[in-house]
Amino acid sequence: MFSKKICMVGLGYIGLPTASLLANRGYDVHGVDIVQETVDIINKGMIHIVEPELDVFVHSAVNSGKLKADTKPTEADIFMIAVPTPFHDGYVPNIDYVVSATKSIAPYLKAGDLIILESTSPIGTTEKLVDILKNSGINSDDIDIAYCPERVLPGNIMRELVENDRVVGGVTVRATDKAIEFYKTFVSGEVLGTDSKTAEMVKLTENSFRDTNIAFANELSILSDKFGIDVWELIRLANRHPRVNILQPGAGVGGHCIAVDPWFIVHKGGDDAKMIRTAREVNTYKTEWVIEKIKNRALEFENKNGKKATVGVMGLSFKPDIDDLRESPALYIARRLIGDSIDIMAVEPNVEEFNEFAIYDYKEVLAQADIFVYLVAHKEFKNLSKENSLDFCGVLG
Repeated sequence: MFSKKICMVGLGYIGLPTASLLANRGYDVHGVDIVQETVDIINKGMIHIVEPELDVFVHSAVNSGKLKADTKPTEADIFMIAVPTPFHDGYVPNIDYVVSATKSIAPYLKAGDLIILESTSPIGTTEKLVDILKNSGINSDDIDIAYCPERVLPGNIMRELVENDRVVGGVTVRATDKAIEFYKTFVSGEVLGTDSKTAEMVKLTENSFRDTNIAFANELSILSDKFGIDVWELIRLANRHPRVNILQPGAGVGGHCIAVDPWFIVHKGGDDAKMIRTAREVNTYKTEWVIEKIKNRALEFENKNGKKATVGVMGLSFKPDIDDLRESPALYIARRLIGDSIDIMAVEPNVEEFNEFAIYDYKEVLAQADIFVYLVAHKEFKNLSKENSLDFCGVLG
């Protein structure tokens, strides 16, 4: 199996870690990304995203000659697709990148090749790859196609790529078996086989489950504020029940999975996806609620002091201690505050360059801002002073 060549289409938060892991396991990996700058950075043995240990894996893989990046695919035995799947306005799933990636590899396919889609996808997407290949003049009967969703946690990707169980669903039984054999060469967790639709639904279900449970916590935080209750103490005490495990509330839900995937189910399921839709709406509302709380505090400061408040926005990423800004409620909040003429000083210790507005060191903000709003529980913020603060993520303890 290690003699097989792999073509990884998409070198982002999942594609690059997977490609570098496989290269370090002995596979020859050809990485593909449409951004030339990304390709150039990787070919220097460097990384364009922040993820613990990833720099070591990429440096080793490139230096060994096992990983090379390019803007175009090449012939291979296994083609892996890990490209974004955002949605259009109205939360309609957009699989344009998957379609483009599939078309891009079509000229390089040969009988016996395996295509694995790892991108989070609406139900039925993997089967659509068959039609895409047929329309490209490829005899899809000779190509094995399977779906295997990633289920890693940013900040722990390199470890969880190996240790976590994986679900593999082929368009055919042959494709499932072939993909399972491949994943077993680098996954120490169990590799579980099913069909492609079920595997797609598994991924969406996992993130919808998380979204629903976070919505419960976020709704509790809104109610607790209304009742004059400390939500953090409430959850801590309620969780002492042996069968209760309430999650921690926040400023909303972000990231490329939990904030997006439930809409894929809602779009397909329509009126039958009542709870999943409601959870999404609660988490979206929580972000708007946070914005209003901040604006009200800023207005109170202005009325009391006769000058506009400078608001320290503590955190912009979608979760603690990473640089990922995708679908981040914290970033959305910062943008809305600026749009509403609130003076902000934004802090994001995990992002070095950001062109949209200035980012400050948190110590500088602590010395200059009038109000501090904690949106992300970064380690730098833990146990800072609660004075003049709104803590929406429980970081102050």
